[in-house]
Amino acid sequence: MDLRKLKTLIDLVSDSNVSELEITEAEGKVRIVKSAPAPIAMVTQTMNAPVAAAAPAPVAAAAPVAAAVEAVPAGHTVKSPMVGTFYRSSSPGAKSFVEIGSQVKEGDTICIIEAMKILNEIEADKAGTITQILTENGQAVEYGAPLFIIE
Repeated sequence: MDLRKLKTLIDLVSDSNVSELEITEAEGKVRIVKSAPAPIAMVTQTMNAPVAAAAPAPVAAAAPVAAAVEAVPAGHTVKSPMVGTFYRSSSPGAKSFVEIGSQVKEGDTICIIEAMKILNEIEADKAGTITQILTENGQAVEYGAPLFIIE
């Protein structure tokens, strides 16, 4: 039921002597109860099984992501400054900018994030040793996603 139709029904109940109205259609059920000062609308949508089964999946998928973020070890975490695709080297056949155990200085290029067909070099914001690489080559990353651990 669209919002215009629902608003019309609420207005009709509000302007009439009817105190309660219930309508059932293919896509759901609407019950409007008028109280003294203003009408109250309660909308109940009935969903078919495939839609209802699909709804819990994103919630379940979000839990492992939260657990992975909490599992980031001690040390300085280099985070993604943007949304894009993470690359460890400048081209597919080229040597990676850094490996585990690589010594980096502040300002050294450690990876590339491609965003909107632009290759953005990401630099180390701290000197130290790369102890972990937290993202796979070619993986999509979000803003603030952990990329490396520097100790």
